[in-house]
Amino acid sequence: MMSESKIHFFPKEPLVALVGNPNSGKTSLFNLLTGGKQKVANYAGVTVERKEGKLDLGNQSLRILDLPGVYSLYPRSLDEQVTCNVLLGRASGEKKPDLVLCVLDSTNLRRNLRLVLAVKRMGLPCIVVINMMDLAKKRGIHIDLSQLEQELHLPIVESIGVQANGDKALREKLSSFDFKGHALTATSENSNHRPIEADNIVVQGILQRMGLNQMMADPISDQIDRTLLHPIFGPIILFIVLFFIFQAVFSWAEYPKEIIESATDWVSRFISNLIPEGWLQSLLVHGVIAGVGGVLVFLPQILILFFFILILEESGYLPRAAYLLDRLMGSVGLSGRSFIPLLSSFACAIPGIMATRTISNARDRLVTILIAPLMTCSARLPVYALLIGAFIPAQKIAFGIELQGFVLFALYIAGILGAMIVAWILKTFLSSQKVFHPLMMELPSYHMPSVKNVVIGLWQRTIIFLQRVGGTILFLTIALWFLASYPNPPVGAVGPDIEYSYAGILGKALAVVFAPIGFNWEISIALVPGLAAREVVVSSLATVYAIAGQATSAEEALTPLLQQGWSLATALSLLVWFVFAPQCLSTIAVVKRETGGYKIPLIMLTYLFSLAYLASFITYQIAIRFGLG
Repeated sequence: MMSESKIHFFPKEPLVALVGNPNSGKTSLFNLLTGGKQKVANYAGVTVERKEGKLDLGNQSLRILDLPGVYSLYPRSLDEQVTCNVLLGRASGEKKPDLVLCVLDSTNLRRNLRLVLAVKRMGLPCIVVINMMDLAKKRGIHIDLSQLEQELHLPIVESIGVQANGDKALREKLSSFDFKGHALTATSENSNHRPIEADNIVVQGILQRMGLNQMMADPISDQIDRTLLHPIFGPIILFIVLFFIFQAVFSWAEYPKEIIESATDWVSRFISNLIPEGWLQSLLVHGVIAGVGGVLVFLPQILILFFFILILEESGYLPRAAYLLDRLMGSVGLSGRSFIPLLSSFACAIPGIMATRTISNARDRLVTILIAPLMTCSARLPVYALLIGAFIPAQKIAFGIELQGFVLFALYIAGILGAMIVAWILKTFLSSQKVFHPLMMELPSYHMPSVKNVVIGLWQRTIIFLQRVGGTILFLTIALWFLASYPNPPVGAVGPDIEYSYAGILGKALAVVFAPIGFNWEISIALVPGLAAREVVVSSLATVYAIAGQATSAEEALTPLLQQGWSLATALSLLVWFVFAPQCLSTIAVVKRETGGYKIPLIMLTYLFSLAYLASFITYQIAIRFGLG
């Protein structure tokens, strides 16, 4: 009996794949070509993220793929495997590219040209794009494009991925490219298995004939690195940069938050006047608006955090931060390789855990996965902002430093320290091979951040956040509204209706478990949907208090009511809980997928819940002793 094969129907537009080394400016060129016409997705069964966009050339439209940056096509990591599979036509649900754009860093042809030779052997139509030509000219590097074309026997164009119209020559080349006239040649499985030494000899010969065999240093980057990578001043500067970021998260977000708060309050009053009192008004005002509006108000703070992350990434400073932290991470059994995955976890643990695929050492990768949820993801920021705004005075302490920003910074540091302690414990007690793996990585030249790339990155983050608000958060908010509204209280009942609802019964049962750490039944209810998405805790509290009749709008629902109903000890305990408690269930699902079983996810859930409960218990009891209860 023959197995039935799947038939895929691919879009009619030609598929163009961008391939290049990391830090070659490939993604900047992708943004320049596609603008806002992008989408982020994953191939079936693969956790590595890939970007797809469209390029309109007037006479035709092209699909553009921005594949993961690779140094070679000898797949040693999942990133390289994904790129190879796409180029070989083996990626699930994707056709073989009709054209490959090999993006080269013009200041580092020695390493980049090896990748071109590997792609050329695959038999795919290929155009070589010499990128960052502006930097090459500043360093006095002259590249004879016509001679390089003759050496490679491939068409070559130049580009500047960070300048407007920096892709003009490439667009003209693509407009005149005959996709139908360039048939794809068959590629065998072993066609790329040529010794690396052979490619090195070929590349060395090309560079010698072109007079480019001398390494050209970047004097500006070297001069900056003397300060930023200084063994004493470097870590101090990094600490100051991070501290400034968390100060800005609070201080810069005030005005846009006020606008969103006013808009949410106006919508709430408008719906209340438009719709008669009843279940529909309660659903819209106390459920949808109170819940979704309570989360939406924290979008400015999330975007401010991502703004700085994008600036640091675009400028080339992030690899330096990994270098600076390599010694510290080595003391707990990790290396600087874990820095980028852990840094990604500050946005969301899911891409951070995915990024561990670039860590070759199995033990380091597993430990990084286990501690990634301790990095404070952006979903925790709304909870932090709510509690800090309600219980921490908005005052300056010293040198113009705001107390609220300082507390936020301390929470992030607590998560980092917790992760380092866990990594040290795993290194000390669970590993028989306590081997330190020195960090070897490329430090790209410093660049002025591209405004377009930053704007696109912030826009993508906004879309992802709004999709969560309109999807998971909205669904859970409505579900919680139903559980908090039904069944109706018995005749002669005393107290708010919500206490007799399904949610009230569940909350009071859970409150018995959480009472030693100071959580009331309202908090206990909110923690349940919070397992799906951390931001839902804020919307859940807004919904619970709104249905309880203690508030009429999303904004009125929380801050003053929390100040009246909670002690400072409870607030501090909840803050500490969110530092250590497991992140959303999606994170656990990704861990299961990445580790191939349930053992590691169960270990993660057990130790994170235990750590969160213990830390909250200690915090609450100490706060009570100091009279903060």
